[in-house]
Amino acid sequence: MNSMPQNGTPVLQATNVEKSVSMPDQVLTILSSINLSVAAAETLAIVGESGSGKSTLLGLLAGLDVPSSGSIHLMGNQLDAMSEDQRAGVRAAHVGFVFQSFQLLPNLTALENVMLPLEIADGRHVPERAREMLTRVGLGQRLRHYPSQLSGGEQQRVALARAFVTEPDILFADEPTGNLDTHTGEAIADQLFELNRSHQTTLILVTHDMTLAQRCGRTVTMNAGQLS
Repeated sequence: MNSMPQNGTPVLQATNVEKSVSMPDQVLTILSSINLSVAAAETLAIVGESGSGKSTLLGLLAGLDVPSSGSIHLMGNQLDAMSEDQRAGVRAAHVGFVFQSFQLLPNLTALENVMLPLEIADGRHVPERAREMLTRVGLGQRLRHYPSQLSGGEQQRVALARAFVTEPDILFADEPTGNLDTHTGEAIADQLFELNRSHQTTLILVTHDMTLAQRCGRTVTMNAGQLS
């Protein structure tokens, strides 16, 4: 696994990426001719209609899946040339995730949910670091609460704390405010960009919310599997 790219080298580079799926009577092309370069600490929004391929692209960029053709380099690592275990290692070292559906483990407390990636990563000062990050997102008094005892906004704050606690180089967010009311969504967005600034984390998000997209430094549009 490579270390941080040298100055001037993109932290993420997709070149001629295609993704297709074989159907019984045809080959379905989901993404085609994707070329994208993202710099360190950049904020990028990927927008487009439902079914345009946004989430598929996000999954490929994060190494959750591999393209049918083309190449993707993440932090100097060529994801499409790696095994699933190798890609998982890259994600553990460099990547954080925030999902629309929060993806918290229901049988773990807020503190335990945030501790989990630390325990997987390095195991150093785990409770202290998790507690500090939850306090930063305003949940210092909710450490022992389970997801079912938290509001949607509070659950998303736990998800943000979990994503940032390992200080990732790149954060991928898939509709991070999609399940929240307008006021709560704005508060979550404020925290997302504040954490981005303070950690200098590259932020790549998929969203239908143009107000959220406009807060990013750059916006690209997916249309029928292509970037425009």
